[in-house]
Amino acid sequence: MRDFTLNSSLRLSHLLRAAGLVVALLVLTPTTSRAQTWLVSTDAYIKMGVMDKFGQLGTYTARFVVTNQATGKEYILLKQIEKGQNGIDVMFPSEPSDPDYFKTEAGEAAKGTPGRYVWECQVSGKKVVGGRFTFPEVGNDITVVDRR
Repeated sequence: MRDFTLNSSLRLSHLLRAAGLVVALLVLTPTTSRAQTWLVSTDAYIKMGVMDKFGQLGTYTARFVVTNQATGKEYILLKQIEKGQNGIDVMFPSEPSDPDYFKTEAGEAAKGTPGRYVWECQVSGKKVVGGRFTFPEVGNDITVVDRR
């Protein structure tokens, strides 16, 4: 009977130590938490394109010209369209890291500056399509999620 009581008291002692450790960890855990942090980015792009509907030209070069109406700056992109491809879509502004990107004659890369723009696509020196668009002001809202 004596072994049973000694064994039980050892178990109780171990349980109390473990419980004390858990309580100590809970007490020492910081009570302040940090808010969730988010990064945000917004970019506006315009997709424009040209297509030789019946494929009569074969291989041709499309010269896209986008003009910022506020500054008068022209951004140009040349694209080679192979026979059988007939047409192409491009994005303005294109990333300067792309091999082909919209840029001025001086090499300045196009930016999505808010404002009004006109564009055209020329083939063999003639305007074949064109249009206009407006880049809006973009803004980002960030919601702070507080963990309490």
